[in-house]
Amino acid sequence: MNIEALRADTPGLAHRAHLNNAGASMMPAPVIEEIRAHLDLESRIGGYEAEAEIRDQIEAAYRSVGRLLHAPSDRIAMTEHATAAFVAALSSIPLERGDVLVTTNHDYVSNQIQFLSLEHRIGIEIVRVPDAPEGGVDLQAMEETIHRRRPKVVSVTHIPTNSGLVQDVTAVGRMCRARDVWYLVDGCQSVGQVPVDVETIGCDFFSATSRKWLRGPRGAGFLYASDRVLDAGLEPLFPDMRAADWIAPDLYQPAPDARRFESWEFSWGLVLGTGAAAEYALDVGVEAGSRRALELASELRGLLSGIPCARVLDRGPSLGAIVTASFEGHSPHALVDALRARRINTGAQSRIDAVIDYGSKGVEGALRMSPHYFNDRSDLDLLIDALTEIVG
Repeated sequence: MNIEALRADTPGLAHRAHLNNAGASMMPAPVIEEIRAHLDLESRIGGYEAEAEIRDQIEAAYRSVGRLLHAPSDRIAMTEHATAAFVAALSSIPLERGDVLVTTNHDYVSNQIQFLSLEHRIGIEIVRVPDAPEGGVDLQAMEETIHRRRPKVVSVTHIPTNSGLVQDVTAVGRMCRARDVWYLVDGCQSVGQVPVDVETIGCDFFSATSRKWLRGPRGAGFLYASDRVLDAGLEPLFPDMRAADWIAPDLYQPAPDARRFESWEFSWGLVLGTGAAAEYALDVGVEAGSRRALELASELRGLLSGIPCARVLDRGPSLGAIVTASFEGHSPHALVDALRARRINTGAQSRIDAVIDYGSKGVEGALRMSPHYFNDRSDLDLLIDALTEIVG
């Protein structure tokens, strides 16, 4: 992996040390150029006309994302963001009063809020499987819960946004398939950070975003829907004229493929940017990029342990490239501001972003640092020197 070339291909690194890839990564030049080219085309010939002219490029973007997830392109839906993808999937599952939804203590805050909304509106029951002693969901408890409670759906966040944990979604997938349970995986932090094979995972849905580790644009996401989903006729609660055809006054027909989970209006430049980001990730090599990001994160955890007031919060049998730490006497948001003033990008989380996890750890939040494959040791040293100065 030619790190110098990758860094040269990332114009933002000339201005910042970017360690906020779990928030939004920096786009490489080919992605930026793809988006700009389409916006220029729209400005010259019109939005609808530009869409008609780039039909082949749009289809290529679907294929690229499909290759990234090891899925056929007709099982990919493009969405405005990961939450839109997740909501479209969740709303398609015919939940009724008394149905059980099984999840974990580490599922994303927006997902947890949506589960609670379903509990309040419909009367479903939410069951959170406890953690194992080493961290992350207890797989034996998950299997026992699925067997005993017979849930309608299991939802698991692969890599939580608030810690370095990587959950074993493949093991959960085997449990769900064995008992014919709908399985929804939130892969918002996964795509581009670790290799993803939706068939191996065994999920019915996999939602993701473009802006994070994939290094695509903000305002774009995507959803994988399995053959089983389409064969069962699942569709989102509120389809529109892209998701379905109105074929009679009292009848509509859903799209035959995953595009039934899409809506009419898109920024096609961002779709093309997502496709370009997928191609870029494939060219770099997802496995090689993942190894480097995880190595840098592990190195960063060791460096943080040398700061007296720092406490690294990541726990689990498998850790990813998200590094979280609390600093006694210092607010995470104040640290982000102080680091940003030094041209170092990080992220901050509050207790409300992960009520269960941060409550169990006894902290009010965390500084989130997330190196990617294009970072190097100089970025880590810059961060550690700045943190030592700020908190020292």
